[in-house]
Amino acid sequence: MSDIWFTADTHFFHKNICEYSGRPFNSLDEMHEALFYDWNLCVKPGDLIYHLGDFAMTQNKKEDAEKVDQLLKRLHGNKQLIIGNHDREAVYKNARWSYANHYKSIKVGNQKIVLSHYCHRVWHHMHKGAWHLFGHSHGNLILPEDAGPCMDVGVDCHNFRPINFEEVKLLLKDKVSPNLDHHRRDE
Repeated sequence: MSDIWFTADTHFFHKNICEYSGRPFNSLDEMHEALFYDWNLCVKPGDLIYHLGDFAMTQNKKEDAEKVDQLLKRLHGNKQLIIGNHDREAVYKNARWSYANHYKSIKVGNQKIVLSHYCHRVWHHMHKGAWHLFGHSHGNLILPEDAGPCMDVGVDCHNFRPINFEEVKLLLKDKVSPNLDHHRRDE
């Protein structure tokens, strides 16, 4: 059986991301190689991986599209993209993504999960125990105690590697959705 993985904010080709996010790499090439290694160490060719945005920083030139294609070719898994604010056409129009859009709601077993690049305060089926996974904040967003079952799955939060469904399940097991509106959990 294949595994399901989540990640975000790899920021390939973003020359200033190490400085901005405090990443421990001496060069962009060193960061790229570490991200490739960790991704492929975790994700097997038949696994499903959701990348929740900011895959790469590009300018939409033809050579950018070719560089993105070479990146995606090296990375294992059936790759689906939730488009982030830095993802240009050179990224999201690549045919190696089996899905590319701004939002997705999925179900893994009985668990509903809402995927977005951005953190939401409320989300679809929150009152029924749906999780919310996001990126964008590079581990800098302090969630309130009553935030419910949500988390940043970006590489800056998880040792520069994807996180699998079972790990997410363990991290969110004690998080309960607050009753923020008129819905009851049984509706």
